Amino acid sequence: MTHMIYPTTNLKATEQLVIERGEGVYVYDNQGRQYLEGMSGLWCTALGYGNEEIVATAAEQMRTLAYSHLFGGKTHPAAMALADKLAEMVPVDNAQVFLGNSGSDANDTQVKLLRYYFNAIGKPEKYKIISRERAYHGVTVAAASLTGLVPNHTHFSLPFEALGILRTGAPHFYRDGLPGETEEEFASRRAQELEDLILAEGPETIAAFIAEPISGAGGVVVPPPGYFEKVQAVLRKYDIFMWDDEVICGFGRTGADFGATSFGIQPQLMSLAKALSSAYLPVSAAIVTGDIYEAMVEPSAKVGIFGHGYTYGGHPVACAVASKVLEIYERDNLFERARVMGDYMQRKLQAFASHPLVGEVRGMGLIAALELVANKHTRQPFDGNLIGGFCALRAQEHGLIVRAMGGNSIALCPPLIISEAQVDEMIEKLGRALDETLAHVTREQLLVA
Repeated sequence: MTHMIYPTTNLKATEQLVIERGEGVYVYDNQGRQYLEGMSGLWCTALGYGNEEIVATAAEQMRTLAYSHLFGGKTHPAAMALADKLAEMVPVDNAQVFLGNSGSDANDTQVKLLRYYFNAIGKPEKYKIISRERAYHGVTVAAASLTGLVPNHTHFSLPFEALGILRTGAPHFYRDGLPGETEEEFASRRAQELEDLILAEGPETIAAFIAEPISGAGGVVVPPPGYFEKVQAVLRKYDIFMWDDEVICGFGRTGADFGATSFGIQPQLMSLAKALSSAYLPVSAAIVTGDIYEAMVEPSAKVGIFGHGYTYGGHPVACAVASKVLEIYERDNLFERARVMGDYMQRKLQAFASHPLVGEVRGMGLIAALELVANKHTRQPFDGNLIGGFCALRAQEHGLIVRAMGGNSIALCPPLIISEAQVDEMIEKLGRALDETLAHVTREQLLVA
């Protein structure tokens, strides 16, 4: 055992697998065993492992300028180039870009920017943020408060009320739809619940509504058709910002440049990380409209400083790597490739819809989940989350890394560079794991008649 406190881990079950190297869509442990990395690490290594172009870019930037900060009027070409490229790409009016190091700190930054902006325009009471149940937005104090997952809250005594965090329902029709309700009716109900919450709290107190286009750690929840159209109509009615958390969905994952494109989202704020650098180095971006930024300029001048920033924000090596990654995405048409390969993966996954353990197959592009249930006809879940964990371990034994999510869902999120043959390999190994899990729950009499 090392002297390490491990993140997002059962602290009684650490160091279960030691990954030593990676190549393409595969990683290798310290025993030389190969695993198809079906989760792109943590939804992030979009270009896979060992990309020599990225390695060369990092080495060149280290030789040229290994570090410089962005405080006090200083800047450097790598950060400026990345900010300008992102502003050109995102669907945000006159986008302005704040660079950080992780999705969590991007969302934390957005909380502060919202407060700064509304204070600057004389509306200090407009600070509350509506998030959704089972959402994931990070683990800093503010981002964890936005997150809607119980394990990320337990024992941490998070300041939900002080931060003004409100919660509305998740867009998961399979789990939350009412008997006889259509998907359109469900989407309308969720939008009405949102409006009711806004009216109960007072629209003048609510700054923003934050949502992932497809919820990641909450179980790869794909919203029903019309959901975001209805939600955004409510937000526009009450002058509330749409905050699009693209940390997982951004840069091709849904088969488009951003999840916003896939779902018709028109955000005033966007948070980016993960595939921004294909996870080769930590980098994130908190993006706001030009109007938000302009309102903050004069107040910062009166104070003498905009008092927010990170030592490593806009790190030149991370920025150079991110710019190279964006270049590769465009040059190699990888968003379109992700759409085509994603369609193939989704079709192959549908074969599991008839599996006795699988209640729902859901996904879009190269992100998906299978929800394992005790009775697929009544949708009754298993108690706890052990069955999903058992299935993920069986997959690992067969050389496939997947992730068990809350609610016994098995998530898949392979690198964008995956081939059809590798998708087939992933499906075959997952099928073996599912069959072994079925045998296990049958032996243990965990299925419900």
